[in-house]
This record gives sequence, structure tokens and C-alpha cells, in this order.
Amino acid sequence: MLRSLSYVTDHTGFRGTIKKAPADFVVRELELPQRPAAPRDVSPPAGGPPAASATASAGAGSTVGPARCDPVTYPEQSRCAAGLKSGPEAAALLDSLLGKPASERLTKFACDLKEAWDSETGCDAGAGEFSLGAVVDKRDRADLHGAIRQRFPFLVTVTKDNEMVVKGNADYRELCQLVTEKETSDFFKFLDAKLENSTFSFEPDGNKEHRKIVHHFINKKFGKILETKSFTVADVGREPNMSIIVRFRGRSCSRKRSADGFQIKQDLYTAFTLQKENLETLEAISFLAAELGVLPSDFSYSGVKDKKAITYQLMVVKKVTPERLKEIESKLEKKGMRIHNIHSAQQHLRLGQLRGNHFDIVVRDLKHHSHDSPVDLKERISEAMENIEAKGFVNYYGPQRFGQGQNVQTDQIGLALLNEKMVKAVKLFFTPEDTDDPVNNAKRYFLQTEDAKGTLTMLPEFKVREKMLLRALHRYGVNQEGCIKGWLSIPHSVRIFYVHAYCSQIWNEATSYRLKTYGSKVVEGDLVFSEENDESLSLNDKVHVVTALEESASKYSMHQVVLPMVGHSIKYPSNKVGQWYRERLSKDELQMCKFRVPPLQLNIPGCYRHILKNVQNLSYFLEGNEEGSKIEDNHLNESKVSLHISFDLDPSCYATVCLREIMKCDF
Repeated sequence: MLRSLSYVTDHTGFRGTIKKAPADFVVRELELPQRPAAPRDVSPPAGGPPAASATASAGAGSTVGPARCDPVTYPEQSRCAAGLKSGPEAAALLDSLLGKPASERLTKFACDLKEAWDSETGCDAGAGEFSLGAVVDKRDRADLHGAIRQRFPFLVTVTKDNEMVVKGNADYRELCQLVTEKETSDFFKFLDAKLENSTFSFEPDGNKEHRKIVHHFINKKFGKILETKSFTVADVGREPNMSIIVRFRGRSCSRKRSADGFQIKQDLYTAFTLQKENLETLEAISFLAAELGVLPSDFSYSGVKDKKAITYQLMVVKKVTPERLKEIESKLEKKGMRIHNIHSAQQHLRLGQLRGNHFDIVVRDLKHHSHDSPVDLKERISEAMENIEAKGFVNYYGPQRFGQGQNVQTDQIGLALLNEKMVKAVKLFFTPEDTDDPVNNAKRYFLQTEDAKGTLTMLPEFKVREKMLLRALHRYGVNQEGCIKGWLSIPHSVRIFYVHAYCSQIWNEATSYRLKTYGSKVVEGDLVFSEENDESLSLNDKVHVVTALEESASKYSMHQVVLPMVGHSIKYPSNKVGQWYRERLSKDELQMCKFRVPPLQLNIPGCYRHILKNVQNLSYFLEGNEEGSKIEDNHLNESKVSLHISFDLDPSCYATVCLREIMKCDF
């Protein structure tokens, strides 16, 4: 429940029932594009369009194929064409994102800059900048970043305070002085594509000293993400020569090396879309793991999805072939699961590795709030939708993060783990619900007897996590050391999930305190997050503490304000909110906590989360007995009116929290 938490909008709202059936709550992941995103309808934010942006009316919702890697030369091109990704599809993409006039001005800027570089008129040649104005939406900025870099590899895009600025890429210019223009252009396209296991080869080069300079340049500029090596190759005359080959440093590769000296990946990965109904994500994974004979930790996914819903999400499983996965399809339907789009993959997924989620929701039994005046309910709904589109919602973690309706919330287990109270954490983990079923009867038996072996025989096979923990407890005992062994026997992702739940609870409480203390005004000591696209900056470098001067100038908006998720590597606001964090952690005996739990191999650096979030692509309609019929207050109890609402949210945003803001009621 999210009672007593704050709202950012001030409309009246309405009542209704959500998740009456799983089909009333459908969630689909929005996957990240592999290349620069397809053009979308880039709507200007409230308050007017960006200085150099225009709404893309043509091509909204259309798709664009993968970007071409080889530059195409046309006779009519100007001198700057050597560094461009040319062709009609590239020009159309920028036209649709920026609007034709701004796109033409950008192209002129790029050509002028390139000609200034080529003319060598001095060390500051082409040092100017081109502003695209304010682009508030993060996805619009990402689309523009990708499209511009692919169209003009010699340009770099940076963002500061939502303003996008384009300027010459000094690294590109420097590399041009070492290798050919075509090699430089192709290298930066390879760098931007970031395709794992891909390689880039420079032209054969017999000059050892020159190769050393190129090696040094790449290692100095991109050594954190790239590695280089010289190999013997055959040149155009089939004579042996040396060439520099570049590849991305792998994170998940085995230590084994291939004959060419680079690390190679040994694991087999299979990707698929999991459709589940009325089932928790972790429970679904446990069942799949049991059927396939692998561990739950062999599965990776971008996020945990709602239980009482129909959800679609991408998953990757390690050490399982597509054929083996297809063999168990018939068994899954009995558990409320289906799998689609089974295919081989190159790597696992990371949490948050998605563009967001799309929701199709039905709210039934619509009614006025008891304190509301007898106005048209449609008016209340329309007012709510306009408000949520204009102002967004408070970005709380939703109740499902904490185990909605359970006797023990997941954050309580997380707190016990942070305090290294391992036995307490185990007993909280096995706390049963007030129902008479095999799983809860087994949990009840364990708490009464601490008989791990007996409890094992009572649990169904699909309760993989519980069984793994119980086997360790049976072997090592229900004591501090035995419980440490027990927690270590279950996947790291599960252990860290409980700790993150505690951190999420603290963030929710801190957000409510911040809004009640200072309201929706950005004040001195607040933290704001810079969207500057500079990979060399650390996370904390991108977080700025608002000064008194900036407060008086109203430099920042509330949509830029963040609060920290507690951890060992974050900074706190330097106002009353920072003091609140210290007092709150002290209350839970964590005032000296280093947010590392060495016995469980848990490391919690912390992160930052925006207080407010926006809704994208919002649409809705009312469905009743008669289309367009007015809903009278005294007929509400008899009416069958329902609200159908669809929208997109960024990763880690909760639809139930968004609905809470719309309806002004808790779930």
C-alpha cells in the first residue's frame, strides 16, 4: 500500500477497480533499438517547441532498417561528404527528428566545420558549436544523439540542462591525422554501434612506429572499452603485412583465449519472450529452471513484472539450446506461461536493459470519490488525464516491489540482511501467508520445527529457491553460519533483490519527506541530474548540488531533481533531506552501515532516481452500456462503465503508481 505518500497533481480523481482479472493489466516490454532508433513523433514539451526541433508528422511510428556501415558517395556531394553517412534514409531520419529547416542548418554547420578542418586555417578551425535547443524528453535526445553520430561521425553531441549542442569531435580530427578519413569514419561508426564480439580492422600498415602511435591513441582515448592487437594479414599484393584489429572488451567472457589472443565466449545463450499470467517473474524462472535442469541464476531479464497481469518480457537462458526450450512448451501452459520468438543470442541481459514498458489497463467499477461533488465523471477523468500528461507523477516504487499483501514485506528481509542478522532473515523468508496450501503449510512447519529436511519433502518441486536454501540449512544448521551458507546457495540476484527492496522503501519515504518539506520548488541543497552525454564522467560527477543563486534564478525544474538510493558511493542532499536520511538509517541501526555485506558477497553502491516522471503516448476511452452516454452520479452503482487506458513508462517506473496519481486512490 502507498497510503500517506504524496501527489504532484491537484485534481480530484475517481475510484475504480484494477486487476479484476489478469487480462485487465497487460504489460509489454519496449526493447532497446540495436541501432539509431526509428523516427517517432517528437512532440514539443509544454511551453513551446525546442529552438531547433519540430514535430515529426511524417514517419511517426514507422521503422528504419539497420544503418549502412559503408559510406556511399554521390557526384553531387560537397567536400564534407567524406565523413558523412549519406543516402536518402539518413537524411530522412534527421529530417523527421529535427524538421527539415533545422536539419538543413545542421548539415550546413557540419559541412562548414569539415571544410574549416580541411583548410587547416589554424588550431581553432571549426571550433564552433551548433545548438539544437532544449530537448526535454530523454528518448528524443537518445534518438538525436544516435542519428547525428551515424550521419556525421566527425560530430559529437552533448547535453547540458536539457540543451543539446553539436560540435566537432576532437578525437575524430586527431585520428584523421594518423589514418585515412574513411578508416576514421568507419572506426567511429564501429564505436557507436557497440556490437559485442564485432571487430574493426585498420588498413595494413608496415610501419611499426606508426602502429605504436595508433595503438597508443586508441588505448589512451578508449582503453576502458576497447582493446587493440596487431596481426599479420595479407595486403592487396598478397604480401604479408601487419594490421591493427580493435574489439570491445568483454565482461562476461571466459578466461580462455583463442589462437588470435583475444578472449572468446564459451557459453551458449538462448533468447525468448516469456508470456506469463498470474505468476511472479521469479516463480516463473524457478519453474523453467526445474524443467530445463539449470539454475535460476542461468536466466537473465530486464526487470521483474507484475504478478496479477498478463506480461510479455524478453529473457535469456544460458546453457540451453533453442531446441531444448521448445521441448517444454507444452508443459508451460498449465502454469500460465507461454514462450515465443525463441532464437539464439550472444549474451545475457542486464537489469534495466530496455527502453521501457507499454501498459494496456482496464479500470472497472468507476465511481466518484465519497467526498466529491456530483459532477460528470467524464469530466473528472478528462481532468485527471490532462494533469498527468502535463505534470507527470511521483516516481514511487510500487507495492509489488515489497510483496503486496504479504505478511512479511521484502524490505524487512533486506534490512535483516544489511544488519547481518542471517537467522532472522531466513525466518522472515519462510514466514507463511494465512492460507492452507502446500507451500505455506511447509513454511509454517519449518518455523515451528526448524526441520529443514522435513520441510524439503513438503515443498513442490518448482519452489527451487526455497529448496536450495533448505538443503544448505539441513547440511549446516539453522544458525548464523548455516544461514549464511543458505543465502549463498540461492542466486545473487535474489539476495540483492531483498536489499534493494529496503533501499527502495527508504527512497519512497525520503521522496514523501522532500515533497512535504519543500513542495514542487527546486531549492538549495537539492540534487539535480545532468543528462550530459559524456562517458568519462562518473555517476556522482553528473549529480549537481543546487546553489542558493540557482534556486533564486529558478534554473532547474522538479523533473531534474533526483534523490539517492542509499549505498556506499552516493552523495546526499545538503538540505533537510540529507539530515532526514541520516536519522532514518540510524533508526534502523544502519548509521554505521558501509552497504557491503561481505559474508553474502553483496555490494550496494547506490544510485539516483528522479522524483518525478512523465507518461508517454497516453490514450484512453470509456466503455459503457451506451457509447457516449453521460454517467449520472446516482446511477454509478448500477453502471458497467470501465476506463481503458494505454501508456508507456520508462524502465523501473510502476503503472500502479501512475494510476494512483491519476485516480487519487491507493491500491
